[in-house]
Amino acid sequence: MKAKLFVALYMIALLAGCTQETQNTIGRSIQNWTGTNGVLEMYAGDKLVHRFIKIDKLSTAMGTQSNEDRPYRFGYGYHDLNLNGKIDSNEKKVYFEFSDYAGNYVFFESNE
Repeated sequence: MKAKLFVALYMIALLAGCTQETQNTIGRSIQNWTGTNGVLEMYAGDKLVHRFIKIDKLSTAMGTQSNEDRPYRFGYGYHDLNLNGKIDSNEKKVYFEFSDYAGNYVFFESNE
């Protein structure tokens, strides 16, 4: 019992000593473990042109040697070809990536 209490107090102290950025990273990791139901919509002007649904997370690419963020995001989701917000039989889970410079996009969590 004392060992469990010690470990719990140690983890709390460790987390309290982390920077805000580290705490945010830990929070994102926990969210990624639990999963999300993300939707990514991409627009050309004011017209919706692509939608990906059932995305568990979006990741920012990191440089291999520089270890700096690259200007694009990537993830896995179902390409909603007919933009109806549902997974149809011809819509498969795909890998996708998009640049920060690609245009307008919105990423949100769906309640469905």
